[in-house]
Amino acid sequence: MPAKTKKPAMNETALKNAVKRCREQNIIIPTFAQMKDPAKTPAKIKAALKNVGLWDINPLNLFRINWKNDVKTGLYGGVNFLEIPRELTGIDARVIGIVGKYFPTGAHKVGAAFGCLAPRLVTGEYDPVNQKAVWPSTGNYCRGGAFDSKLLGTTAVAILPEGMSKERFTWLKSIGAEVIATPGTESNVKEIYDKCWEIKKTRKDCVIFNQFEEFGNPTWHYHVTGAALEEVFDAVKGPRGRLAAFTSATGSAGTIAAGDYLKKKHPGMRTTASEALQCPTILCNGFGEHRIEGIGDKHIPWVHNVRTTDFVTAIDDEACMRIARLFNEPEGRKVLLERGVKKEVVERLDLLGISCVSNLLSAIKTAKYYELGKDDVVMTVFTDSMELYGSRLQELREQLGKYTREAALVDLERRLLGTTVDYSKELTYADRKAVHNLKYFTWIEQQGRTSDELRRLWDPEFWDETFDKVSEYDRLIDSFNREVGLL
Repeated sequence: MPAKTKKPAMNETALKNAVKRCREQNIIIPTFAQMKDPAKTPAKIKAALKNVGLWDINPLNLFRINWKNDVKTGLYGGVNFLEIPRELTGIDARVIGIVGKYFPTGAHKVGAAFGCLAPRLVTGEYDPVNQKAVWPSTGNYCRGGAFDSKLLGTTAVAILPEGMSKERFTWLKSIGAEVIATPGTESNVKEIYDKCWEIKKTRKDCVIFNQFEEFGNPTWHYHVTGAALEEVFDAVKGPRGRLAAFTSATGSAGTIAAGDYLKKKHPGMRTTASEALQCPTILCNGFGEHRIEGIGDKHIPWVHNVRTTDFVTAIDDEACMRIARLFNEPEGRKVLLERGVKKEVVERLDLLGISCVSNLLSAIKTAKYYELGKDDVVMTVFTDSMELYGSRLQELREQLGKYTREAALVDLERRLLGTTVDYSKELTYADRKAVHNLKYFTWIEQQGRTSDELRRLWDPEFWDETFDKVSEYDRLIDSFNREVGLL
């Protein structure tokens, strides 16, 4: 058996400071079990939530870090999801995505940020009184981290590429985060890492919460996102339904860990990793820049369990931008209604942000490649909404002019219904091992990891042990909350 990583010693001073700060800020930490099933939320908190807005910077909204927020009642319902009809996909298989807009901050990444922060907070590995949390990201993760930091009464340090959407920067500055814009755009992740190393060397008051290597990120998605996907499938599958595939952009490799959860319940299911055609790292060791915000590339995240990835698709960012217009511009929606898409579906298509469109196209490619039929279901994640990309739509109007009926017809037929299986690959065992080995060049050569650690990541038992730690996290959170004394 590979050697296990040594557990860091508990910092009692930091733990006492964290308890004191949470007591001062009226913060109660939700458990992973409560985020998976918010019905377990204490009645006292449920009652108070009715008077708190969904995106308010309020400690109670930590209990809205889940997929089940009901915007009508202010409490919880079923998992928020949207099925994309066959009039839009052009395939027999069903495509269903769970919806991230109704998380605090409007994106599911606040869950990943919590998954990284909470274990360190309740074990004394992060001191919110004397330390700042640094959130390296291509956008939504640092927004989630900044939200958590604001609740703790500390200043977040958000690192993201300068080319990201204006909405991200505006929101971060509005809550008082220190914003560091690194060179480049979506795929310039190394520049983010370089800035992290600079901070480590020069700012002793900072703790880096790097989603690309923090196992709290995939652990949160494994238990919370995985369970939400399973719940939706069980509710809609019908008598002959089969969970055939799950598709997710790689990004920080947090969300794709939900596929590991689903495979435990549906062993025949395939997990598809989606990336940008302009930067096809898994597909062909490619590089470049792209416009699918939220899926940074040019490397394999440390926390990606590559061994369980079956298929990879590369999605053209031009298709994503055009379909975003089709789904949101008046002429586009008019064409969709004419083609038989129900009004209630058309009115909800703004729930898909740019990377969500990419996930949708990846689901269609997967279904076409495997020739999936009417009883097959492909699940995916609609991570955020177009509410975070209004400036991108305005930029496209300025660059390309008003969106016309003719453009909508072309985009529907060519970019959506005309999706093909090109730029995709079914991964053999050897292919997966080769992708796994790519981690060496980022994480051992650049980021200080060891070869023994990398070898351990190939062991399935490592991942079972990692994901099983959630019960210990919840025990520590319960103990921490008792010490805070607000329940």
